[in-house]
Amino acid sequence: MTRLAYYPGCTLKTNAKNFEDSTIATAEKLGIELVEPERWNCCGTVHSLSTDDVMHHLAPIRNLLRVEELSNAGEVDSKQVVTLCAMCYNTLKRSNMVFNEDSDRKKKIRDNMYKEDIEYSGNVEVLHHLEVLREMGWDKVKEAVANPLNGLKVAPYYGCLLLRPRGIGVDDTDDPTIMEDMLEALGAETVGFAYSQKCCGSYNAVHMKEVVADLAHKILKQAEEAGADMLVTACPLCEYNLGPRQSEVEKRYPVFKSIPVVYFTQLMALAFSLGEEAAAFTGNKPDPRPLLRDKGLLEE
Repeated sequence: MTRLAYYPGCTLKTNAKNFEDSTIATAEKLGIELVEPERWNCCGTVHSLSTDDVMHHLAPIRNLLRVEELSNAGEVDSKQVVTLCAMCYNTLKRSNMVFNEDSDRKKKIRDNMYKEDIEYSGNVEVLHHLEVLREMGWDKVKEAVANPLNGLKVAPYYGCLLLRPRGIGVDDTDDPTIMEDMLEALGAETVGFAYSQKCCGSYNAVHMKEVVADLAHKILKQAEEAGADMLVTACPLCEYNLGPRQSEVEKRYPVFKSIPVVYFTQLMALAFSLGEEAAAFTGNKPDPRPLLRDKGLLEE
């Protein structure tokens, strides 16, 4: 069993518990033990765009320091940390890059962490779980499949922070294939659509709900018109804006047709035949189970 440090972030413990549950179950099936640091904190969510800002980097770097402590204690097998939330991934990775490339801010960050037992070295590698799977090999993912997702047409939705900015994202910014490769290893048919990288309106989620509803409508409608049965994502905020908020889309667009939105690890759990508890579809809205039963992929 390969032991990897795992940073969950806040939402994975609350509204996106289905993302975490399905990930832990499928990772174990693939021989990966995800080791969570005891003292992690919120990543801060928003990466600072100011060149003289230090405060926004303290929270992410402190989490990477916790990973380094796990490595030094021999509790994990490498100085790598696995993330699930696209926002956490982006924030941690960008702050790590700032720390390693800007000597002035590096010193200031360390100065602000003078009470820590060790200094952060900058050697932790931030990975998204999709990258871990790709490095492992899609053939190994395919070997774990006991319930191929034959006949299921899935639209991979990347959103913003998995791919941007260049040099940070998990795949080619203009032509990503990592989610397509993963889904095809599960036996699903992938459906391409132009809005797969369109922002869901994440930063407007609280104060401009109507903007989010309009963006969600465009994304979901285009995926449906392309022939998709459902969308798959790797971001809790994207899942929220495109999934549960479909009720608001329906209010603004009465002829809108609902479409399920799930996390990629939930489809992995389904394909691996790990049971409904591992797939955790009860946490999704709209409920994807009627569709999956109609496709013969989920028992009544």
